[in-house]
Amino acid sequence: MPALIRVSTIILCLWGLSAPVSFADTDSPAQEAVGDEAKKPFNVLFIISDDLTANALSCYGNAVCKTPNIDALAAQGTRFTRAYCQGTYCGPSRASFMSGYYPHATGVLGYTNPRPKIGDRAMWSEHFKNNGYYAARVSKIFHMGVPGGVLKGGDGRNHDGGNGADDARSWTERYNSLGPEWKAPGDGETLEGNPDGKRPVVGGNTFVVVEADGDDQVHSDGMTSEKAMQLLEQHGDKPFWLGVGFVRPHVPFVAPRKYYEPFLPYSSMTLPEKRSGDWDDIPKAGINYKTSVNMKMDIRRQKKAVGGYYASVAFMDAQVGKVLGKLDQLGLREKTIVIFTSDHGYHLGEHDFWAKVSLRDESAGVPLIISVPGKKPAVCHSLVELLDLYPTISRLCGLPVQKRLQGMDISGMFDDPGIQVRDAAFSVAPMRKGFLLREDRWAFIQYGEDASRGMELFDTVSDPMQFENLAKSKEHQALVDRMRAKVTAKLAEVRDNDL
Repeated sequence: MPALIRVSTIILCLWGLSAPVSFADTDSPAQEAVGDEAKKPFNVLFIISDDLTANALSCYGNAVCKTPNIDALAAQGTRFTRAYCQGTYCGPSRASFMSGYYPHATGVLGYTNPRPKIGDRAMWSEHFKNNGYYAARVSKIFHMGVPGGVLKGGDGRNHDGGNGADDARSWTERYNSLGPEWKAPGDGETLEGNPDGKRPVVGGNTFVVVEADGDDQVHSDGMTSEKAMQLLEQHGDKPFWLGVGFVRPHVPFVAPRKYYEPFLPYSSMTLPEKRSGDWDDIPKAGINYKTSVNMKMDIRRQKKAVGGYYASVAFMDAQVGKVLGKLDQLGLREKTIVIFTSDHGYHLGEHDFWAKVSLRDESAGVPLIISVPGKKPAVCHSLVELLDLYPTISRLCGLPVQKRLQGMDISGMFDDPGIQVRDAAFSVAPMRKGFLLREDRWAFIQYGEDASRGMELFDTVSDPMQFENLAKSKEHQALVDRMRAKVTAKLAEVRDNDL
């Protein structure tokens, strides 16, 4: 490779540029490795939970739900406190971080695969596969229906579980993990829409708690950890990009009985602060699609929902521990970048909201922990997006960082966690036609591209729980105008690409 081309390539990797360029010179396998790391390329172990709020993890401050395995990873790596997803439900978020584009660039605002708009451009794992890595996924990485898509025996429409919106080109191999879900033997209760207690245990996107019989391997996540350990044993002798997708704590809240014990009786669970008239100053579009009111959940059911969620988190954490334990047993930890995150956050009763979709911090924020061999443990308070994973991990592994990607290279944060690469995080809630700009101090939410469906503005320093909407305050109108203009500019930037 000529010296000038080599120097230019290194400069591009360091800058992490995200301006769009043509496909031809960015996605082809590297002709020559970039940087010293490429001589001994890092493996990538990408672990993602489903519907997980950082507030449920003890390393993020939860004193009730203990997550020792995720905590141990955080103690070894960099824990990000201000990481945001780009779509506040599964489909748009996963399509975004796997493709390297915002949802409004790919057009994936629901549950489809981004390939039609991406064309021949490489997805994240595909980029590694194209550069000599073994790339595999176990269970849910791109969107996959839960619980129906992982139900053993199918739901009457999908008898083998199916691959959902998965992308076959992204993998050398792929595996699904089918479990009993809400049909698991045990003690179950439907909490949502069941005020008289007569509704049976049901499937779908419904709040259901099942204290299940049997051990971990009966369930989808137990099967996922087992398969992931097998793949590490079989392919750990060559560079790999392994995606491990756990489906808990996505509803139904199903876990073996032992994981429920720390949260019994359910009456001991504490609910978030509630304020009378909390919804009075927010637009109708800002009221989440699942609330204590429309789900008809009284305080007993709300507390049981929290306990069931925590039990599912504890079960998922145990599976994370098994996979990380196998990585250590095989002597692969010092050769592997480990990432733990979720596709989006989750409400557990804040503002009487439940589940995902909203653009409040509980829903748009995500846990993000990245352990890079040779880097010191740290806590990073800089704003980052899940979209940053594709370019950043490419850089750390010595692969070309493609200029067309819309994420930022945040690799410098592992040496200096105080570095800032963006002044705001951007997230969308397509079914609400909502847009979030999350700055260091201000959280601005706009419904409709013209704000016709309303706005919210929160001072997260003086009002961290986001109770007081300042969008109509006269003294904040200049700030609101600036934020509206910034949303318009961001959407134009997102859409102005080569797709």
